[in-house]
Amino acid sequence: MTLFALAAPQNPLFAEVLTAFFAGEHDEQTLQLAGAGYAPGAQDELTRLAQLTLQHYQLNAESFREGTRDHDVSQNMDALLRHIQAPAPLQILDVGCGPGRDLQRFTALGHHATGLDGCERFVAMAREDSGCEVWLQDFLALDLPAQRFDGIFANAALFHVPSRKLPTALRQLHQSLKPGGVLFCSNPRGDDQEGWTGDRYAAYYRLETWQALMHAAGFSELEHFYRPAGLPREHQPWLASVWRREKR
Repeated sequence: MTLFALAAPQNPLFAEVLTAFFAGEHDEQTLQLAGAGYAPGAQDELTRLAQLTLQHYQLNAESFREGTRDHDVSQNMDALLRHIQAPAPLQILDVGCGPGRDLQRFTALGHHATGLDGCERFVAMAREDSGCEVWLQDFLALDLPAQRFDGIFANAALFHVPSRKLPTALRQLHQSLKPGGVLFCSNPRGDDQEGWTGDRYAAYYRLETWQALMHAAGFSELEHFYRPAGLPREHQPWLASVWRREKR
């Protein structure tokens, strides 16, 4: 399945469609022009994609925790924290917190960390292991407080959001940051394709597409880099990027 054309310069409808979307002026015709695959009943299909992906994590929660417990994401955490201008301790939201590994690390640094995940077993694990407040929320139906967080850490999470729902999710994250707040995100990079990878639904974006989505949601780019560090680009499957909600 190919992503709808978002950022490609050859798509003259991109700027008009995305501007209309974030202004709340989109309609069925606009979505069809964008190639977003809009159709009656599409929301039911999106819900099914999310439920099946969450079911995978629910069934594999313990093995996932053991397999990722020692992953070193300090480069990603540092990229978030060094761009935040607010004084410590910071209010940090870990989106897609999983079993809570990074909640523990943020807390150990002296910050106030809150977790969010759509998998019930992950939420229970994260609460037990970190002692942090952890919210059970589906990425397709985020309900976040306005201007609450200094930083949002979305490490290996947002690529599970179907492309048709990603603009809405990004807008939710934007409004939940304090003015001047910072969002870090890391996703597997690709050639603007989405579909099933095993039992999980995923979307893989080019850098230019990701930048366009983030700009349309109101973010300003601070930096981007590829991971793991120190390897040739062809062996760096992860695109990491850091964004600011500008002060108005």
